[in-house]
Amino acid sequence: MEKTYDPKHLEQHWYQTWEQAGYFTPQNSKEPYCIMLPPPNVTGTLHMGHGFQISLMDALIRYQRMCGKQTLWQVGTDHAGIATQMVVERQLLKEGKKRLEIGREAFEQRVWQWKEQSDSTIKGQLRRMGASVDWTRERFSLDPDINQAVVKVFIELFDQGLIYRGKRLVNWDPSLLTAVSDLEVISEEEAGFLWYIRYPLVASKEALIVATTRPETLLGDTAVAVHPEDERYRHFIGQHINHPLTGRTIPIIADTYVDPTFGTGCVKITPAHDFNDYAMGQRHQLPLINILKKDAHINENAPPAYQGLERYVARKRIVADLENLGLLEKVQPHRLQVPRGERSGAVIEPYLTDQWYIKMQSLASAAIDAVKQGQMQFVPENWTKTYFQWLENIQDWCISRQLWWGHRIPVWYDTDGKAYAAENAAQVRKKYHLPSDAILNQDEDVLDTWVSASLWPFATLGWPESTPEFSTFYPTNVLVTGFDILFFWVARMMMMGLKFTGQVPFRTVYITGLIRDSQGQKMSKSKGNVLDPIDLINGIDLAGLITKRTHGLMQADKANKIEQATRKEFPNGIPGFGTDALRFTYCALASTGRNINFDMGRIEGYRNFCNKLWNAARYVLLNTEEHAADLTSGAVEFSVADRWIRSRLQETILQVTEAFADYRFDLLAQQLYEFTWNEYCDWYLEFSKPVLQGEGATPEKRGARLTLLVVLEAVLRLLHPIMPFITEEIWQRVAPLLSIQGKTIMLASYPVFDKEQMDVQAAQQIDWLKQVVLSIRQIRGEMNIAPGKPLPLLLRKGDATDKKQVEAHSALLMAMARLASITWLAEDEAAPPAAAAVVNQLELFIPLAGLIDKTAELQRLHKELDKLHKELGRIQQKLANADYVEKAPAAVVEKERQRAEETQALLDKLQAQKERLQQV
Repeated sequence: MEKTYDPKHLEQHWYQTWEQAGYFTPQNSKEPYCIMLPPPNVTGTLHMGHGFQISLMDALIRYQRMCGKQTLWQVGTDHAGIATQMVVERQLLKEGKKRLEIGREAFEQRVWQWKEQSDSTIKGQLRRMGASVDWTRERFSLDPDINQAVVKVFIELFDQGLIYRGKRLVNWDPSLLTAVSDLEVISEEEAGFLWYIRYPLVASKEALIVATTRPETLLGDTAVAVHPEDERYRHFIGQHINHPLTGRTIPIIADTYVDPTFGTGCVKITPAHDFNDYAMGQRHQLPLINILKKDAHINENAPPAYQGLERYVARKRIVADLENLGLLEKVQPHRLQVPRGERSGAVIEPYLTDQWYIKMQSLASAAIDAVKQGQMQFVPENWTKTYFQWLENIQDWCISRQLWWGHRIPVWYDTDGKAYAAENAAQVRKKYHLPSDAILNQDEDVLDTWVSASLWPFATLGWPESTPEFSTFYPTNVLVTGFDILFFWVARMMMMGLKFTGQVPFRTVYITGLIRDSQGQKMSKSKGNVLDPIDLINGIDLAGLITKRTHGLMQADKANKIEQATRKEFPNGIPGFGTDALRFTYCALASTGRNINFDMGRIEGYRNFCNKLWNAARYVLLNTEEHAADLTSGAVEFSVADRWIRSRLQETILQVTEAFADYRFDLLAQQLYEFTWNEYCDWYLEFSKPVLQGEGATPEKRGARLTLLVVLEAVLRLLHPIMPFITEEIWQRVAPLLSIQGKTIMLASYPVFDKEQMDVQAAQQIDWLKQVVLSIRQIRGEMNIAPGKPLPLLLRKGDATDKKQVEAHSALLMAMARLASITWLAEDEAAPPAAAAVVNQLELFIPLAGLIDKTAELQRLHKELDKLHKELGRIQQKLANADYVEKAPAAVVEKERQRAEETQALLDKLQAQKERLQQV
């Protein structure tokens, strides 16, 4: 093995080897296990959240593969209707062209060309992350067979009366000119205003004052509402208002939805331009007046003075006109949530338009029953309640989008506007017995991207055809996804899976938290804290990045964003941690919380863990490769240390298996880290050295060498699902020494708990030995005694077991604690001036005469204590400042409090050392 662990070369080598050998395809005909990769958008690149979920999914797939299951990790990408169309439209604009000018067919050809170019980025990222997906079954959401499934589902739902066309409010993007889903709307708080407007009453000189954040929608008002219990306005209910600017007369109504504490307690109702107003309008049978065109300009339903004006231009004119009429009471600054299109950035308008919908009530009811009956479970279980709440209050699903890129709606209209659903015009004529020359025009819209996504678990396996893959792998085993798409995707897959296959699409849904930065902030480009998982793997040379930007080899804005995100955590650039370290970090952070802070210190620590494993393997191979023939050529004797580490290995196997079953990746990583680093590398390797340094080929040496290899090989298999590359590299060297057959660790069996290897007595003896050694090492550290200096050890009291342990393990104790001698004192014999410790009833003394310079050590401690007192004073002064505590970010204040606690604890420890030293 190379002296230094270098992940880049070996990771690329092994992934190519695995893929070319076909190891990612189902390997046998045993019990199936299937995971669907949530298809990333073809337009984008994988971000930290993708990397997180990919790491967990691959850990599950690799684990189940090693458990002998027939595994399929279905890979694919989504066409991402809006995002993809936007990209290509922008490309056309740079060429001086528009989508409408080149026509639908030519535009779709351009999009397909771009898709082929961009698709490779995601594939490269998946490979770099080590994802063992079955590339031979790669799918795209617009593949012909998936389109066939989408069309079949639409037609069946249409024929059953579950799909209908209706005029309702939708989220409308006036820039993209299409309806968008709630998921594609980002609402953030922005600075705005509250305009207080006087609405004169018809029957008196009184007026109601209404507060609004959108004065332009005044043109579509059809009522003013107050709370029925609001004493200020109860006597106005039922009266009418002379509506400002439009000349209409509108009623004053009462509705419990009105919040009496907001504004004046009077609310203008514009049913065609607000979702809550729409619902109120339905309750009170108010008319719907749409005052906007598709591009958010004022239409012909408004007074002529405002027709054709852009919405915000109209707002200014309306406010000015109200002021001139004496109807503008006042204007106040106001913070409000502004909905913007995720892709376009345009302010979204609730817009009244004809769209296609799916009736959801019966579908939702079946999805609720399936979970109640235990057909599918959520992990963590608390998401079940959220799932039920949403489905119990579900609204009909708007499935049409005014785009060209996507699954075109399979509906044809005759010259009277009647709609028919079928695969094509010929099928329409046949199905509905229309004349052969009937003129039919297909609907121009496409389906919401989530429609095809809702069919993903079974459409990708060949449904509606009865394929071997569908019959083998459906229902799938587990879906790994974030809670942010629980409703948009998970629930819809449940509904569609039950409706069209009669079965749930997955047995388990493991809901992950969302990855945030180390301060708990959401990762966003505007904050400059977005990190690319591939950058963490490969590293970023900031000097090289700046050179590329300077010479025009990289777009300046892209280079700036990378530099901004990188410098925040790594002022000198990212060193490149490798895939295994990143994957282990993801698993270690996979708690059951909603938010997961990505701490850069953790990934550096797990890169060190990779180094630790690498160096441990080099030590093992150095002590076993030249002795491979001797391992089976004679008697073997296992020491207490051998038996202890083998026993601890079995405990770890049991704990890891339980962690996989419970989807506790954080506990899984913790247990593997503790056993590998602390017990195997730090303790057992040290225990083995005195044995291996002896002369000749002895049974004890064979036992130690065999144990080194057996435990290391098992550790590699335990770690492989999380850290696939380094484990394969080392396993290829270790497995032959144990005569293990097999070409790859990927297909080796995952370790299975063996109760016969549990050894309680060995564990008790080693635990005693570790306590004694640690106590002596603590004295050495506290008294600042050189690590290599042999120490005299005096023992007193203790019981028969202690004496037996010292006698049995004196050689090991001498070596591990670097002792010069071990001497027992009589029960009542006074110990000389010494540093002391106690292990149970056994007293340990290290005479300090000749070992340390007491005066110099006291001076050192005094300086250190003085330094810590000053540091603690600075922190406490900062925390005593009320302005600082109130204005500083909560995470920063909490960090300061932790520093104060840690500094105080260290002060107490050093003060105790000083007092002990003064007594010597």
